[in-house]
Amino acid sequence: MEIRNINPWTWQDERSYVQAVEVKNVNSTLYCAGQAAVFPDGSSSTEDMKGQLTHAIANLEQVILAAGYEPKGIVRLNIYTTSSAALWPHFSILQEWIAKHGIRQASTLFEVKSLFETLQVELEATVVK
Repeated sequence: MEIRNINPWTWQDERSYVQAVEVKNVNSTLYCAGQAAVFPDGSSSTEDMKGQLTHAIANLEQVILAAGYEPKGIVRLNIYTTSSAALWPHFSILQEWIAKHGIRQASTLFEVKSLFETLQVELEATVVK
């Protein structure tokens, strides 16, 4: 597999993403449904944004590992939140996780009117190997 990141600028580096990712000769691709702060029994978290973001990251990692992939294979990560303003002070949690795994992904941040039940943030990934 070959991965090439395309960045005509450098400003996105502070925000922990790349402008585009080209992937050639992929063995397999995993398309993850949005992962949020949902407990194993299916109930939605009522934690604050920080707690929900941490929980969503853990759930995403669990799905990726259960499928036999690695977080470093994430090439696209979409972030959905009900409040960018509430997410931003805790964004470093996500950035630290991205750095820990050496992830270099294309990303889009979406502020949405609502997510399911009490959820405030959801992470949707495409992973390759």
